[in-house]
Amino acid sequence: MSRTKDRPALAALLLALAAASPFVAAGCSGSKAPAAAAAKTYVCPMHPEVVKERPGDCPICGMKLVPKGEAEPVPSDGASAGAGVPGYAPVTIDARRRQLLSLKTAAVERGNIPTGIRTVGRVVYDERRVHHVHTRYEAFVEHVEADFTGMRVRKGEVLAHVYSPELFATQQEVLLALRAVRALGPSADPSAREGAQRLLDAARQRLRLWDVAEGDIAAVETRGEPLRSFPIYAPISGYVTARTAFHGMKVMPADTLFDIVDLSSVWVLADVYESELPRVRVGQKGQMTLAYRPGETFTGRVTYVYPSLDEKTRTAKVRLEFPNPREELKPEMFADVVLESAPRTALRVPEDAVLDSGTRKVVFVARGEGLLEPREVTLGEQGGGAWEVLSGLSEGEEVALGASFLVDSESRLAAALAGMRDGASRPPASPGHAEHAASAPTPSSGPARR
Repeated sequence: MSRTKDRPALAALLLALAAASPFVAAGCSGSKAPAAAAAKTYVCPMHPEVVKERPGDCPICGMKLVPKGEAEPVPSDGASAGAGVPGYAPVTIDARRRQLLSLKTAAVERGNIPTGIRTVGRVVYDERRVHHVHTRYEAFVEHVEADFTGMRVRKGEVLAHVYSPELFATQQEVLLALRAVRALGPSADPSAREGAQRLLDAARQRLRLWDVAEGDIAAVETRGEPLRSFPIYAPISGYVTARTAFHGMKVMPADTLFDIVDLSSVWVLADVYESELPRVRVGQKGQMTLAYRPGETFTGRVTYVYPSLDEKTRTAKVRLEFPNPREELKPEMFADVVLESAPRTALRVPEDAVLDSGTRKVVFVARGEGLLEPREVTLGEQGGGAWEVLSGLSEGEEVALGASFLVDSESRLAAALAGMRDGASRPPASPGHAEHAASAPTPSSGPARR
């Protein structure tokens, strides 16, 4: 009963306190006024975790601090910062450091991009200039003049001497027919004289078909005696690349005595990837350089594109033909080959401005006041000291040259430090909150059963 009587008095007391203290009714809203009146602070646009009470430079990247609320912080996920290139962050390099690093910039511009194909090649024989020397009759080798592999021979030079019983017998037939023709004379029976002449012509023709030279046939007729051995002549000028003829050996018509190669013209077999084959055509000009002859260039033409690919290397053989009048190009030499084509105009960036990490290609774009922004780019053809730019850059933008590797290292370091600070600034999950979340009841589709 006494509690009921005290309630009107308590209510009257609370109303009096509310009238005397208007801040009680305002609750917590009045507490925001001191925070709004706090002193102005300064932050880094690139690293929002850097907060200073006075203007200055960012201790991480060196950028000027700006008043809080005017900066547009660059998001960072711990591995990416700045321009959205994973593992990179923008960096600021002042004028003194740029001079020390010899850091220069160049404009992205349009220019000619060579579309040639660079590859390696191997010098081989011209298969059309390889000659196999053999006899067309059974014989025995009596003497060898070209007695070692690699010997230089000239056309018509004697390679070896052979004895053949068949040749010896045919020479005797020639001499007998010749004596018969001479013995008959002009006054003889025309049919008899004609028959003797036909025998002589047939014997001579048999020697010709066995590759006996006309001079040797004439020598036999002049001497009046058969020659024991006949010479084997070089059919072309070149080098002996194989020799199987030795003194005393018997040779058959199918046996090769010598291989002779003419090196006045050679082939170069180049390996071209299947993606580059559409840019190769017969008649295309090719340039070749050799490591042992710096500064000298050999010019040839594509003569054939082989119809199949190597299943392991995924390359096709392209054959080029090179004149070799001084025989400087030797078979099995390795060479650098460039298949030339007409250049085309495209957006390009200098080669020393591009950093290739293996997974991406990055350049640093100059944004003014020493700020360098990392930018991932997509590149095309390379040549003439520049890369073709497919995407990532615009004409007229300035990119850093020269000391790009040092800039790259600093950019990666800044990104790593930013990631470490971002990880340290994230508050850990409250254990009590986790326990509460784990113990919270899950909604059910029906009423709880008792």
